[in-house]
Amino acid sequence: MKKLEFFYDCSSPWTYLAFTRIEDIARRHNADLVWRPFLVGGVFNSVNPSVYQSREHPVIPKQRYYAKDMQDWARYYGITLKMPTVGVATVKVVNTMRGAYVAQEHGKIAQYTRRAFESFWVEDRDIGSESVIADIAREVGLDPAEMLEKIKRPEYKEKLRAATQELIDRGGFGSPTFFVDGNLFFGNDRLPLVEFELSR
Repeated sequence: MKKLEFFYDCSSPWTYLAFTRIEDIARRHNADLVWRPFLVGGVFNSVNPSVYQSREHPVIPKQRYYAKDMQDWARYYGITLKMPTVGVATVKVVNTMRGAYVAQEHGKIAQYTRRAFESFWVEDRDIGSESVIADIAREVGLDPAEMLEKIKRPEYKEKLRAATQELIDRGGFGSPTFFVDGNLFFGNDRLPLVEFELSR
């Protein structure tokens, strides 16, 4: 069985697109899907500051095309993807991503991740808000009080920090990043290459 690692941050629309396909890809190729929540801002700060530069000095035609491209992918996948009121650059997603590790302990990381993505990219909810995180926990059968208490603990902060550093150390620079038995692929549009690698 091949190992398919999925490094993801819920504040990325391209990662939401990839998320909607990743479980099916793993299932069809009989791959072991390993969920790897991390903090993409930490990666940008360390190895990819060009993201911030492009936000400060956007190329307008390219920006318009990216918005169109995103919706083209959403239509192709048959999903809804809306730009949230709380911007990608301002949402405080760190607690949401720590919460994924709490969900993982209970065997509910896939369900938690789905609700986090949908809450932000479909329902326009601020997933950085503790009340929304509590709602997501409740919706997937987790204890909201436990969730909100654990995401403040040092060990959960360290889990997220360690995963972020691991991605940097392994050559990653953004979200979504995939590894197939250690071979790196970046971006939603590389999923066909991920599938090809899984089928080899």
